[in-house]
Amino acid sequence: MNKGIITLACAALLLSSCASEFNSVYKYGDTDYKYEYAKEAFACGKFQQAVSLLEELVTIKKGSDEAQECLYMLGMAQYGNMDYDAASETFKKYTTSYPRGTYAELAYFYVGQSLYQSAPEPRLDQSPTNGAITAYQQFLDLFPESELRPQAQSRLYELHDKLIQKEYLSAELYYNLGGYFGNINSNEESNYNACIITAQNCLKNYPYCSIREELMLLIMKAKFELAENSSEEKRMDRYRDAEDECYGFLNEFPESKNAATAEKFINKCKKVIKD
Repeated sequence: MNKGIITLACAALLLSSCASEFNSVYKYGDTDYKYEYAKEAFACGKFQQAVSLLEELVTIKKGSDEAQECLYMLGMAQYGNMDYDAASETFKKYTTSYPRGTYAELAYFYVGQSLYQSAPEPRLDQSPTNGAITAYQQFLDLFPESELRPQAQSRLYELHDKLIQKEYLSAELYYNLGGYFGNINSNEESNYNACIITAQNCLKNYPYCSIREELMLLIMKAKFELAENSSEEKRMDRYRDAEDECYGFLNEFPESKNAATAEKFINKCKKVIKD
């Protein structure tokens, strides 16, 4: 018989034996044996088996000496199983039930880690991102001397960058829509106005962000387009505003590859304003 076939057959037999053993423990094992088996499964990286047993045991063990370990281990098994939503809820439950418990520091940290792992790409809703930021900040406040502090701070920077990118994409979308809905002359509802406000708010909240130049460029371009498409009533004020924005951009980024664009806008504004 081919050696490969023999190997596969042995592996299948071993897996079948392991599954049979787990099913026997799950259905008929007493509480103590289930707990020891769950710990062994967790240590061996068999997280789904550990989760299946621990979900039952956290209720049974409540009030016992093993209760803390059981609840924390369930959260870690869920995390290892990449069920990050369930893990974050379990770790939150631990911090609520045992705020000064043996595993409190790690549980607070892994609330943030779990939410960090489930944070979506910048274009999508960022509720998990905001939740992770809050969780990491709480961890840093409670455990300022923790060895995990550098990792938590690094994650915070990443998460803030994600929120900044989200705001930039929103501002960019408003700019690209431009006067699509025919509201370009409105003071409050224009897409260009929405672009300006979104980008300005982002700069206000994150003044030292890595894409500051890109945000300011969007504001400059949006103000110029707003002026270009204005009604006669608002035209002069908007060109003056656009010109000021261009000078502000050049003052902050004199070596920018977009400096020529700013200078072109300034020349056009001067022709209209005739200053």
